Amino acid sequence: MNITLDTQGYYNIEFKYKPFLVEEIKKVVGKRWDGNTKVWKVPASQRASLDAFIHRVQRSENVSWGKGIVQAEEEKDFTIPDMPELTIEHGLKMEPYPYQKRGIARGLELKSFINADEPGLGKTMQAIGTVFLANAFPCLVICPSSLKENWKREFEKFSGKKAMILSDSVRDSWQFFHQTGMNDIFITNYESLKKYFVRKINKKERWSLRDVEFSEKIKLFKSVIIDESHRVKSTSTQQAKFCKGITTGKEYVILLTGTPVVNKPKDLISQLGIINKIDKFGGYPTFVRTYCAGPNEASNLKELNAMLWNHCFFRREKSKVLTDLPDKTRQVLTCEITNRQEYRDAEKDLISYLIKYKDATDEKIASAMRGEVMVRINILRQISARGKLKEVVEFVKDFRENGQKLVLFCSLHEIVDGLKHAFPHAVSVTGRENSAEKQAAVDSFQNNPKTDLIICSIRAAGVGLTLTAASNVAFIEFPWTYADCCQCEDRTHRIGQKDAVTCYYFLGKRTIDEKVYQIIQLKKSISNAVMGSEEQIPENIVDLVAQMFDDSAEDE
Repeated sequence: MNITLDTQGYYNIEFKYKPFLVEEIKKVVGKRWDGNTKVWKVPASQRASLDAFIHRVQRSENVSWGKGIVQAEEEKDFTIPDMPELTIEHGLKMEPYPYQKRGIARGLELKSFINADEPGLGKTMQAIGTVFLANAFPCLVICPSSLKENWKREFEKFSGKKAMILSDSVRDSWQFFHQTGMNDIFITNYESLKKYFVRKINKKERWSLRDVEFSEKIKLFKSVIIDESHRVKSTSTQQAKFCKGITTGKEYVILLTGTPVVNKPKDLISQLGIINKIDKFGGYPTFVRTYCAGPNEASNLKELNAMLWNHCFFRREKSKVLTDLPDKTRQVLTCEITNRQEYRDAEKDLISYLIKYKDATDEKIASAMRGEVMVRINILRQISARGKLKEVVEFVKDFRENGQKLVLFCSLHEIVDGLKHAFPHAVSVTGRENSAEKQAAVDSFQNNPKTDLIICSIRAAGVGLTLTAASNVAFIEFPWTYADCCQCEDRTHRIGQKDAVTCYYFLGKRTIDEKVYQIIQLKKSISNAVMGSEEQIPENIVDLVAQMFDDSAEDE
């Protein structure tokens, strides 16, 4: 079989007559038989369909490609556009890094797009900056449950605008908070989209987007930000359909994900539909024919990359913008705990004991009681740690899809067991493993690309180990001493690390975690909150916690 490309833009396919070949080529989109030249002609635009045909017949046929094909393909323009500079005053409360400014500028050009920057490069800041400069308010943020508090805090920190997390108490009244000027940003998780924005679904089974009646309130939003958008990569899921319905007709739709393609180019179809850009690729059928052909359902990938960059996408890697990055960044993630009643009971016990401690006039008695207060405080921290586990697991599942390794630090055996149950293929370095087992775990994490998660206890892995295969560290629990936090972070941030290190701290919402973190902030600036040099718990730690409980009681 011989294939050449003519000057009119047609592939000419010539082969000896065989019934099965004729049947197979009839499946090629756009083909026609030329009786004069005795060849089949296929438009160059249908190369993906032709590739699929070749794949079906190549076991029995030798395929010869003409030189003109290679030349023509080399002449295709796969130029990736340069990221523009931000030429206007951004007005944000914090100064973005240079590459973040370029991301904001490109976002303003594209309006609806996918920011696929590697984790740790500040996609959140860039999305906020784009919406802020476009004045595209009110804005709806759709994100995993574990990130709602972080989005609220980040929006207020970067833009100064007030954000509201949607809850049952404002289910029917949230729009009035915007109309009265109180809130410009509204935040919800994927699982709650139906509750807040869908009036009804007119079919019980196998329903499509056409069967969904949305609330009129979705028309209020001028922009929508969807975080971890690979969650809606399948058009068949309920959440993807709701996202598509909510974003239809919106000028600014921003998708954030480090992994827009988890498996195959088809993962992009739903996301391109949500940002209303699938037509830039010729629509769904053309996208599938052009970019999802062949044995791996992936074709013309260089062209796809160029099309994405030109129409609706950008991605930067840490290694490419490293000169713009600090060597270590920290992000606080606030979690809802699942054991609220248990926590309240323990908190009441602590508060009652704190009252006795504060009333103690004898220094010896107060000193003895101080140790008991610390026990109760640590019990509260342990309860919070258990309550955070569900949202931490959800975060880790999302993070692993980014294709990057992660170091998880914790203390309680119960937390380690819960993580191992959720991630049975993860390796671990805790007090339960012997030296050989610990070293085997480290070696696997450092050298095996498939080992992407290591669970570490703070005591067993906080010092001495090198885990530079990862540039991301997460703390489910964190130590009292700031030096210990720094030691844990520096398992990855050490000689041999080529990337900036990102450290995630999970705090239980309305728990002792937040108070302890406040204490850290009292003693350090935010940028080095967990990098102090004190080796012991400050002598007045109990008094600081007691004061904070008093302050919170007054606030209530």
